[in-house]
Amino acid sequence: MCCSVGFARSLGLALLPLALCCILANLLLLFPMGEVTYSQQYRLASYIWYFGGLGGGGLLMLVPAVVFITLGKCSCCWNESLMMCGSVLAAVVGLVGSSYCFVISAFALEQGPQCFTTLGWTYPYANQRGR
Repeated sequence: MCCSVGFARSLGLALLPLALCCILANLLLLFPMGEVTYSQQYRLASYIWYFGGLGGGGLLMLVPAVVFITLGKCSCCWNESLMMCGSVLAAVVGLVGSSYCFVISAFALEQGPQCFTTLGWTYPYANQRGR
């Protein structure tokens, strides 16, 4: 049990900065070049508003990171079976969050960026199927 708890703690310490990077990346997408004018004029890509990095890759990944880091630190709240069940549930929450982030990112890549063209603000690469 000691080796798995040590591995879970190191995994939690690895997940923590990755989750914070996802949150930061999504916030940077909301404010391109540090300006709020793009979001005020509705010129951001539509999939940014689904908050894949903020919610899925960020906040939902913080749950397993915190659970794995604190695993086994408090002997009064965690018996062995509850510790195993809690870590599995935290891993499922992390899997759901990362899957959500992956799906939203795939849809955003399919749609492409919103660009200013001769037709105005459009998605010129939408429905090109990766070409």
